[in-house]
Amino acid sequence: MIEVIPAIDLIEGSCVRLSQGDYSSKTVYSKDPVEMALRFEQAGVRRLHLVDLDGAKSGSPQNMKTLERIASATSLKIDFSGGLRKTEDLESTFRAGAAQVAVGSTAVKNPELVEEWFEQFGPERMILGADVEGQDIKISGWIEDGSIKIQPYLSRWISVGFREVLCTSISQDGMLKGPDFALYTQTLKQFPKLKLIASGGVTSIADLEKLELLGLSSAIIGKAFYEGHISMSALEGYNAR
Repeated sequence: MIEVIPAIDLIEGSCVRLSQGDYSSKTVYSKDPVEMALRFEQAGVRRLHLVDLDGAKSGSPQNMKTLERIASATSLKIDFSGGLRKTEDLESTFRAGAAQVAVGSTAVKNPELVEEWFEQFGPERMILGADVEGQDIKISGWIEDGSIKIQPYLSRWISVGFREVLCTSISQDGMLKGPDFALYTQTLKQFPKLKLIASGGVTSIADLEKLELLGLSSAIIGKAFYEGHISMSALEGYNAR
């Protein structure tokens, strides 16, 4: 069964969502992300995607205290992303309670360093982030062009040993119009052994079921939950299957 991973995106310690990565489109859904994480855990969720949007924009993590609070209050397996540029950033993230980190911008800008991280921390703690617009990789909170297409980007990092990829369709993100099924179908056709996490546009349980049929390992839900398209009870029922 496909694993459902709720996302909590953080700006100044609050739980927010953007549309297509546009910081000016910010909507605040909760001032208490710890309470939100607890609600997800009570619904049977085992894993949480925690995004430091302040860190993604600034280039260094800004919401470590929130990570620590969520990790202390829940037993969720947390994968963390946003602003991870230095080895010390990863070390502090793991100390704060993250089980995994997702790296994207640094994989483009400083690939040698990411290879060092992969050797130091191991494949089970590293997720490759692939934020895609069309076929182009975007970085730094989606405000910069990574100057590489998704296929060579994935090929390069799969050859290093990355097993899990969080692939976000920027055009679908926060739009509540469904995932980019074509993108995921094409990606899994090219890389059939990849553990692919879908992100962007998941709006219904039917979307999750279709992604499962395509062979995706996991899917991120965000705005669909916060806007009521997927209820907490529906999420609980899905996880209880």
